[in-house]
Amino acid sequence: MHLASPSSTSRRTFLQAGAAGLAGVGLAGCGVTPRRRETTEHGTTEQPGSAGTAGESGGDHASGQLSARPGPVTSAAPATGLQPLGIDTDRDALLYVPDQVTPGTPAPMVLLLHGAGGTAEAGLAPLLDLAGETGLVLLSPPARDRTWDVLLGGYGPDIAFIDRALEATFARQTIDPDHLAIGGFSDGASYALSVGLVNGTLFSHIVAFSPGFVAPGPTSGSPRVFVSHGTADDVLPIGATSRRIVPRLEQDGYEVRYREFEGGHAVPPAIAGEALDWFLGPGD
Repeated sequence: MHLASPSSTSRRTFLQAGAAGLAGVGLAGCGVTPRRRETTEHGTTEQPGSAGTAGESGGDHASGQLSARPGPVTSAAPATGLQPLGIDTDRDALLYVPDQVTPGTPAPMVLLLHGAGGTAEAGLAPLLDLAGETGLVLLSPPARDRTWDVLLGGYGPDIAFIDRALEATFARQTIDPDHLAIGGFSDGASYALSVGLVNGTLFSHIVAFSPGFVAPGPTSGSPRVFVSHGTADDVLPIGATSRRIVPRLEQDGYEVRYREFEGGHAVPPAIAGEALDWFLGPGD
């Protein structure tokens, strides 16, 4: 497959389909279907993904677009600590507000996404222990199915739920729009990259711990990107994933902080700490 030369419009058609076992890399519309290996406590399987199929919510959600935006608080401030968001009785999102957050003062925030077969609690794990000392608000929504919608057929139910979770959070907490990130691990990292690039005017930063691919689709804005990957990762091997994703991001003009580490499919504490310092810092 031939890759077009970088241009001022190349971000609008960004695609990296580099999940484990897939050799194709190209622009949106080239017909590449990403595949990725899904790992849960029951083992590892390779599943097809499809981008561009309308999700059940339709409209903007079908293309991965979010409508929620930080703004004036309209509800009572949430209690500090870890709590359910209260928007779903079955698989609710979790919100963490550290004691250091002052009501009315804009706080940095990360929307965190779990890996395949994970939970909202698992989504919080990489940054939860670090959030208190930095005054970082965390929001973790669980996927509506075993993993995120775009890996199962197209954007839709998860984007709609994330939009609801963001709206509820923004209504209760003053968030700094210049420090609003989307991040995740494994499938959650792939989804964070995909959704973050589509919604680059909402998210100032993207944090991807061991991603597998980026789904095709329109992009917007210029979010800064952090990617990490273990050189011994046997779930999403680095050669077929981040070592292809990162150069393409840079080719398309994104500012990327990339860290490889000796290890497997994990988020080492030192990597999580560097990602948080990068996110909260003034920029490279």
